[in-house]
Amino acid sequence: METAVGGGKSVPRYVQIAEEIVQQIRAGILKPGDMVPSESELVERYGVSGGTIRKAMVEVRASDLVETRQGKGSMVKARPPVRHRSSDRFKRSHRQGGKAAYLAESEQSGAKAGVSVLYIGPMDAPNDIAERLGVPAGSQVLARRRLYFRNETPVETATSYLPWDVAKGIPELFAKNPGGGGIYARLEDHGHEFAEFIETLQARLATKAEASELALSPGASVVHLIREARTTEDRVVEVCDTLMAADQFVFSYRIPAFD
Repeated sequence: METAVGGGKSVPRYVQIAEEIVQQIRAGILKPGDMVPSESELVERYGVSGGTIRKAMVEVRASDLVETRQGKGSMVKARPPVRHRSSDRFKRSHRQGGKAAYLAESEQSGAKAGVSVLYIGPMDAPNDIAERLGVPAGSQVLARRRLYFRNETPVETATSYLPWDVAKGIPELFAKNPGGGGIYARLEDHGHEFAEFIETLQARLATKAEASELALSPGASVVHLIREARTTEDRVVEVCDTLMAADQFVFSYRIPAFD
């Protein structure tokens, strides 16, 4: 096995090569849209076998920094991350200014946001969603499923589930565009004042269907986020089930150091 010595221990050569390519991408030497050198070029550059280069490229693709195109090779992704600012992205001032959270955070990153509505209508609540909403399993809820884009690239899917007794009296929630500030603004317009948002995150590999929907390379990572929107009356009036391309988001949280 081809190895290199570093830090007092042997490191597989393919790992060293992969790390060098990733560093070139992160440093901007290989820019978004650039093709990663071909296998033959890398064999010549590093003086190793084709098998070693293929192993190195498996590691590079696992970084989610490149995408592989059949017959063309690997290209550096033009997908700089959006920063999620958990401490302020659901501020009431954003909603009052007519901006939903996704629009607000995209603008902060200098990106062009877009959304495609995939479904709006009644459905039976999945068991885990019903539990979070505090309704019996199988209860009818309003579901709103969307696909979000950044600079015309799909970056996340999100499905909001709302209790039927809450949603049925708010016509805007059944519209593709619920108006400025999004569904949270409409809920507050109808007396559902928010006290907090509770999020649970889990990182995992995308399924084939998820990778296809988000235009990800096979084996790419995603972040599965579930959010509960809780009112001052201690009721969850929305559960949002979101799947995000992991290379698109950086999560930043402000955590108080006092009771």
